[in-house]
Amino acid sequence: MGGLPLRQPLPTRQVEQHDPFLLLHHLTTTVQQSDYPYKLGVDPHPHRGFSPVTLVYQGGVHHRDSRGNDSVVWAGGTQWMNAGRGIVHSERPPREMQEQGGVQEIVQLWVNTPGALKMELPAYFALQAEDTPTISEDEGRVQLAVVAGEYKSTRGPVNSPSPVMVLRLTLQPGGQCSIPIPADHNAMLYLLDGQVALEGYGLLDGLHLALLNRDGEACTITARQDTRLLLLSGKPLDEPLAMHGPFVMNTQTEVMQAMRDYQMGKMGMLFE
Repeated sequence: MGGLPLRQPLPTRQVEQHDPFLLLHHLTTTVQQSDYPYKLGVDPHPHRGFSPVTLVYQGGVHHRDSRGNDSVVWAGGTQWMNAGRGIVHSERPPREMQEQGGVQEIVQLWVNTPGALKMELPAYFALQAEDTPTISEDEGRVQLAVVAGEYKSTRGPVNSPSPVMVLRLTLQPGGQCSIPIPADHNAMLYLLDGQVALEGYGLLDGLHLALLNRDGEACTITARQDTRLLLLSGKPLDEPLAMHGPFVMNTQTEVMQAMRDYQMGKMGMLFE
C-alpha cells in the first residue's frame, strides 16, 4: 500500500470477502525523520462506493481530503470515511512523527456500502481514543472499545451506512469475555498479537484472522497471552460486487463510470 509492505489477511485466494467486509490490512512501519513533511505515507487517491476505515494502534494518521477535512487521529482512535459518490484523500504520518520519527501501526478495513447508498454525499468522521466508549470487564483484564454498533448497552459513536459492530479489545492473560453477535451478522476476529482460546474452535495466534460461523449467539474468548484483537460483525448486503482498485460498485459499468468521473475531477481535487 503506497509502497509500504503490509499484511493482508483479507481477501485471500480462499476468501474473496466476508460480506460486508472486503479487505483488512495490518501495517507496522518505522517512520524515519524527514526534512520533507507530507512526502511520506499514501499520496492523494480516490474512493467510491464503500467505507475505508483506519484504526490507529501506534503513532498517528493525518487525513486530508477533497471536501476540506483535515485532521490527525492518534493511537487508540479511528478514522471512518464513507466515500459515497467519490472523494480524494491522503493518509500520512502526522508532521510531529515526520519531524521526530516513530512507529506507526494501523489496521485498515474496507466496509462495503449498500448499492442504494453508494452515490450519497461522502462523510468523514474522526474518532479519538478519549471519545471512544470503553468498557472494563473481568476484573479489568478485558478492555473493550466500541467504535461502531452496540455492545450490550454501549453504542459506538460512528454511524455506518449498514449495520456493523466494530470492537477493539485488549486482554490480559486469563481475561475472558463473551460477545453477543446479532444472528443475521457475519463476524470475524483479527489478532494483532498474542493468543486466545476461541470457544468451539481452540487456540488462535496473533496475526491470524478467524471467520466465525453463524451458528451461535455469542463469541467467547479467553486470553492465553497479552492480546490485542479486533472483532468485526456486519449484516451481509447480499449484492453483486464489482471492484477495481479504489472503486467498489455493483456492476462493471458503474466501475467504469467511477473511473471516468475521477479523471474528470468530479470527486474533487487534493493538492499537497
